[in-house]
Amino acid sequence: MKIIVVGLGEAGRALVRILDNGNHDIVVIDEKREAVETVTDMFRVNGVVGSGASSQTLKKAGAETADVLVALTHTDEINLLSCMQAKSAGTKLCAARLLMPDLVGEEAELKKQYKIDYFVKPRMDLAEEVYRNIGLPGYVKLESYMDERIYVLDLNAVGSSPLIGRSVAAIRTEVNADMRIGIVIRGKRAMQPKDDLVIKENDTLYIVVRKEELDKAFRALGIKRDRVRDVVIVGGRISGGYLTQKLLAAGKKVTMIVDDVNRARIEMERFPAANVIYAEGDITDVLEEERVEKADAIVSLTDNDETNLVTSMYAWSKKIPSVITRVDKQIHVRLLHKVNIDITVSPTEISVFRIIRFISEAMHENMDEETMITEFLRITKLMRN
Repeated sequence: MKIIVVGLGEAGRALVRILDNGNHDIVVIDEKREAVETVTDMFRVNGVVGSGASSQTLKKAGAETADVLVALTHTDEINLLSCMQAKSAGTKLCAARLLMPDLVGEEAELKKQYKIDYFVKPRMDLAEEVYRNIGLPGYVKLESYMDERIYVLDLNAVGSSPLIGRSVAAIRTEVNADMRIGIVIRGKRAMQPKDDLVIKENDTLYIVVRKEELDKAFRALGIKRDRVRDVVIVGGRISGGYLTQKLLAAGKKVTMIVDDVNRARIEMERFPAANVIYAEGDITDVLEEERVEKADAIVSLTDNDETNLVTSMYAWSKKIPSVITRVDKQIHVRLLHKVNIDITVSPTEISVFRIIRFISEAMHENMDEETMITEFLRITKLMRN
């Protein structure tokens, strides 16, 4: 396929890295010459320096004959215009990233107006992923697929895991559910699991389970979701707002810790049922003062990886049952997957995964369910390598 990627930030670079593993003709666009040169030096791609919203720039990139254009700049308006211009030029399919809540709320209208086929909404998607995983132990992460008909358990065999020392065949028999162990990752190797493969400590398993079998699989695998009543959200801005809304609607007690006094006022008016705290200074001092160790879950969603990691370390030291950490940089995501400290969520990873899935579905029209699951596992393998 001929694919154009507009915007070479963290998400754009990660997307190109995954696409470079396939048989694609890739062209990247960015206003920064240095960004284009770096990516074209690293991968088998061509580059154009300029604005993705410019018809001339898109023409240089070959939009007239492109199969897919993906717009991932940090400006929603440029992403929308890039798609509109590309579609006018002849590009078959377009996907765009939306960040601002006002525009996210107008998704249906924007699709029609700008002829966009797919949106990724990292801030909303991040909140939904956090909500799905609150209360789960740190060694398991739950992802949904195919409109939540299928779930994937990202399961690490650590500590006293009942999986360690058991063969793939034995695990299948014990679970006795409609499940599939799709991939086992050991060190840097991603393996297709054979029946006689014995699980070792620190292996990661990707287990596919149908929605109606999920609880049964949890019980068989010894996974217990803790009951969560009291949640602390550190930072997060827009994502934190989405998450707070979902938690309050579910009857949870929410404490929001923010470092901007104006935002604190806005959140107090928006969420009168939440406990909104304005705090500045060292995050560990703030957490100590607010006695967050009494919480059932703590979610750190600031824009700074280091702050999120420090927050999580504090939460682990206080033995808070559920800890979820936002990590933006892909190198940090991969490192944390290896040490399995807690559940990590990455807006970049979520966006890239969804775009790759969109492209995959465009390549395989009318996929049946089995083919979709196989493709899902293939994409997961690429993301983790």
